[in-house]
Amino acid sequence: MVDRDRSLAELGLTIAPEAQAPAPVLEPLIAYVRGHATGDPAYFRRAFRPSAHVEGIRDGQFVSWPVDTYCDRFTGQPAEDESTRRRRLDLVRVESTIAVATLTLHHGPDHFTDMFVLLEQDGEWRIANKVYHRAPADAASAPNQ
Repeated sequence: MVDRDRSLAELGLTIAPEAQAPAPVLEPLIAYVRGHATGDPAYFRRAFRPSAHVEGIRDGQFVSWPVDTYCDRFTGQPAEDESTRRRRLDLVRVESTIAVATLTLHHGPDHFTDMFVLLEQDGEWRIANKVYHRAPADAASAPNQ
């Protein structure tokens, strides 16, 4: 457990008590965070089902990206401010072969709330879809301030 906690801390990730779940459920969520921490899209490909979409509002417009388009946004290098970024897995709820999870990301001038739907198939959990909310870090509506 100490090694896992150290590994998570290196990713800027904390896990709330409400987010305790079996390791196989957490694996794709941790891979997702590792993708952000490293900028390596291979981690996102490991986290998401190939059919997954990422949806939200960007610059006032609805976006719905297939996972390949989302992965194309990452260069393989961590963000310049990676050492200051923080992430918190706030909630995980598991029901049989489905789960939902909420993650808050404090990334530079923005805070993101990501919500995930996960599915288990043949013993492997992966993210089926993600929706997100983006807010300026100094906005009153920013999550978990």
